[in-house]
Amino acid sequence: MSTALAIASVSAVLKDLLNNGLVDHNLASTVGNVVVSALAPDRVDQTGNQQSQLNLFLYQVTPNAAWRNVGLPGRDARGERIGNPPLALDLHYLLTAYGALELHAEILLGYGMQLLHETPILTRTAIRTALAPPSPVSPGGSLPQGLQALFTSELAEQVEQIKITPETLNTEEMSRMWTAFQAHYRPTTAYHVSVVLIESKASTKSPLPVRERRIYVVPFKQPFIAHISSQETPGGPILSGQPIIASHRLVLAGHTLRAAAIQVLVGGVDSPVADADVTDQQVIVPIPATLRAGLQGVQVIHTRWMGEPPTAHRGVESNLAAFVLHPRVDSVTASHVQGTGTQPRSADVAVGITPAVGDTQRVVLLLNQFNPAGSPPGSPPADARSESYSFVAPSRLPLSPPSSGPGVTNTVVIPITGVKAGAYLVRIQVDGADSPLAADASGLFVSPLVSIP
Repeated sequence: MSTALAIASVSAVLKDLLNNGLVDHNLASTVGNVVVSALAPDRVDQTGNQQSQLNLFLYQVTPNAAWRNVGLPGRDARGERIGNPPLALDLHYLLTAYGALELHAEILLGYGMQLLHETPILTRTAIRTALAPPSPVSPGGSLPQGLQALFTSELAEQVEQIKITPETLNTEEMSRMWTAFQAHYRPTTAYHVSVVLIESKASTKSPLPVRERRIYVVPFKQPFIAHISSQETPGGPILSGQPIIASHRLVLAGHTLRAAAIQVLVGGVDSPVADADVTDQQVIVPIPATLRAGLQGVQVIHTRWMGEPPTAHRGVESNLAAFVLHPRVDSVTASHVQGTGTQPRSADVAVGITPAVGDTQRVVLLLNQFNPAGSPPGSPPADARSESYSFVAPSRLPLSPPSSGPGVTNTVVIPITGVKAGAYLVRIQVDGADSPLAADASGLFVSPLVSIP
């Protein structure tokens, strides 16, 4: 591969090719002395003592589409360099003829186009000759003193040969370019030179070679989770459609779930599963104690034992099924109650929650009046207005001293204001997941309750 000097090296080789071709055709006898340059059009001097000139200008560089994805990726998952993918570039040139006298420009352009037509490929020999290194005896090759470092570009050693093809530009494109150059238009033709491969020499990580290959053939059975429900106790009934709380066990229903060795990830945590709880259509797994309330995912993985000695590898994976882990209210108390008579009350409500709540989770306290004044317990009159309130828990992240990271707690204290005195059904909402309420035999919600005196 070439170095970053490759672009300038291509221009130097093309310039040398044109210059040698004009000398070989003895063009000086026809148009006089001719200068071959590689300047921007606005830098070509056409004032004063004019002479014929053939100018090669690199006006655009574009990525090469064929080589663009070769050697990717260049870094592994940890960001460490594992390869140096080449920077593949296409070069776009303008060949412009400047004539000192009438028809000189046409003659120069014709000879220049003929030379590039007869040299569709820059051979490695031609590149090495044009970029010859300095000799200890003579001043060196054809390059000027300031550009003799181009021989180190390694252009001749790149794996892809450099090809020269004509490129068609319509009148509008040509007009726009010369307007941007802020120079007077001269007879011009365009060429596409491809491809230049520039590669870094930075150190990369290379793994050891494979000494022995082992092939394992297993039937392809992909597990699929169709439905998630829960179970309160081992052997108990399956609670389909009921809220899933931390004390339950997950019941995964689907097909092709059983394998010689399986792994169940619940919220990204490996949850142990007993062989007796695994069938082809169902897997029962406990909920990890570290799981937080809210939306969670579960996945069944069929592990494969491979290698010598055998080690577990992730094999076929099921779809990622989602479920909502609901919080459970274990206790609720009200303290620091302020207000008397018919005045609205203010208080601090402490709620014990399972599972533990993270400091960054959003917690909302929901209160619904249980027994409006003057109504018998559990049966409010039809015209009674049942009050309901919601309060967002304040931030639990400590400001000073700064903590090393978010913590967890099983008790959240939430201040409430503007609440009428009475008994209230309590729900806690963690990241959008509501805690369930308990009902009596008649189906009325009866707990958990908090009294605001």
